[in-house]
Amino acid sequence: MTGQITPVIGIIGGSGIYDIDGLRDKAWHHVSTPWGEPSDALLEGTLDDVRCVFLPRHGRGHRLSPSHLNYRANIDALKRAGCTDVLSLSAVGSLKAELPPGHFVIVDQFIDRSFAREKSFFGDGCVAHVSVAHPVCPRIGDAAEQAARGLGLPVTRGGTYLVMEGPQFSTKAESELYRAWGCSVIGMTNMPEAKLAREAELCYATVAMVTDFDCWHPDHDAVTVEAVVRVMTENAERARALVKAVVPLLGAPRELCPAGCDRALEYAIITAPEQRNPELMSKLDAVAGRVLA
Repeated sequence: MTGQITPVIGIIGGSGIYDIDGLRDKAWHHVSTPWGEPSDALLEGTLDDVRCVFLPRHGRGHRLSPSHLNYRANIDALKRAGCTDVLSLSAVGSLKAELPPGHFVIVDQFIDRSFAREKSFFGDGCVAHVSVAHPVCPRIGDAAEQAARGLGLPVTRGGTYLVMEGPQFSTKAESELYRAWGCSVIGMTNMPEAKLAREAELCYATVAMVTDFDCWHPDHDAVTVEAVVRVMTENAERARALVKAVVPLLGAPRELCPAGCDRALEYAIITAPEQRNPELMSKLDAVAGRVLA
């Protein structure tokens, strides 16, 4: 992988995120993947002459629960669409008093407590182990922070996102446990999304948008969908402004990622070539074609 890269910015988020002033040449495209169907068609367009690809994580109309998202298909579809950088926008609950509803957190770590999801593109017939010690791309995090502060948004750089399975919200005991672990926010969607993005050699970062205090808070002992939706609506306008501001910061031609996100598979595949499963190899054409060619 050499030469300058012309970035294509993928945005994963709610259905309202892509309704951005200035997004030109908009068109929905269905992308088939060998892992099944993604959550929805992809909306492609240009923003400040930067090509962008939007994926409604839960499908338009929010028809898919976190446990039923096809995370592999979603990441594969973005990779097939040419994305190099992925900004994930995610609604979360807060586990810290200093992160109130309406606050944005640029996450730098995850704890994955999900259990009912396919978490890797690799497996029987082609084993690979990528590092997710640092699961987000600091370059995208820098751009998100710069854009948020430029807009005057309430934002915190750094924090741990606890990913629960859902779809139910936490018990109070669980919420207190995750607070004791030092977690900042809790949500249901960003794992295995972040792990799969790393396997696909995509630069990835998360902006977590706080909708509520989780049930640990004495004044918020029962999280309600009504309250969450109200703040989500307010956050959506801020999220659109953030996307509009961050895309130009990420869109200039650049060199390889300094953190190595785009070379995560360089030494990850350990199955001997003669032992690799041809069927699985064909499914990995977009995700790992660079190292399997």
